[in-house]
Amino acid sequence: MNITPEQRIMNNDPKRIIDAAMQLEPTVRAFIAETLLESLDFEEDFPVSAAWQEEIQRRCAAIDNGTARLVGHESAIAQLRASLG
Repeated sequence: MNITPEQRIMNNDPKRIIDAAMQLEPTVRAFIAETLLESLDFEEDFPVSAAWQEEIQRRCAAIDNGTARLVGHESAIAQLRASLG
């Protein structure tokens, strides 16, 4: 019996998939997250203004082309706490 890659993925436990994805570089995780979110087609349920849509596209492009400075959540929270005194 031949199992296709799609079937192999569908048989995996979502937690295992997430655990494996968390081991990837931040830019790869961002790409995966962006792709998954885009697949949900939020535009119908969550209208976004043209200005925000442009900002989202600008930020996604910066991530895709490697010019964005990505920060892990631990570092981001530490920076935020430090800025709040």
